[in-house]
Amino acid sequence: MTKLHILDHPLIQSKLTRMRDVRTDNEDFRQLLDELTALMVYEITRDYPLRERKIDTPLESTVGLGIDTPVVLVPILRAGTGMLSGVLHLIPMAKVGHIGLYRDPNTLQPVDYYCKLPLNLSDAQVILVDPMLATGGSAIAATDTIKREGGKDIQFLCLVAAPEGVEAYGAAHPDVPVYTAALDRQLNEKGYILPGLGDAGDRIFGT
Repeated sequence: MTKLHILDHPLIQSKLTRMRDVRTDNEDFRQLLDELTALMVYEITRDYPLRERKIDTPLESTVGLGIDTPVVLVPILRAGTGMLSGVLHLIPMAKVGHIGLYRDPNTLQPVDYYCKLPLNLSDAQVILVDPMLATGGSAIAATDTIKREGGKDIQFLCLVAAPEGVEAYGAAHPDVPVYTAALDRQLNEKGYILPGLGDAGDRIFGT
């Protein structure tokens, strides 16, 4: 069963609505994606472990707190790269891996073509990002790869999810929590999410 978390903060929902709008151009879409991703990352990191850190303020020495886990960000190419800067704004020390997958238009199955991940994934908190969880095929394949390379603590972050994708992903990886801004109605016959926001990659890159 999928550990599904819908992030319903008003700012998240407001920006998602603007992204859905067909009148939103590529420039505004990218800016909204950057802002929305940062807001979502703020929400999903609230339980990260902390460690004490001694520092000197302008007035005296004190003890503060810092994140006590290495973070690895893994976007699914190509649309996932549009979420990179939103995460890195908040977690600039994160390492970044890439997994290249595309969906075969006839079978709707994922086809992998690239993988480059940091070392020591077993010690890291991994955030897998892709704007859409549609059929679930790409997310499942990417998570398979991360686990095969040693990743254990994984979070999957997307903007919009379809029930079919949530069910498939949960069946394949019930241990991985899914964070999304919206659970939409369904997939159409071509595997696009309805109402969705169109092809995220095309809207990010203007293709």
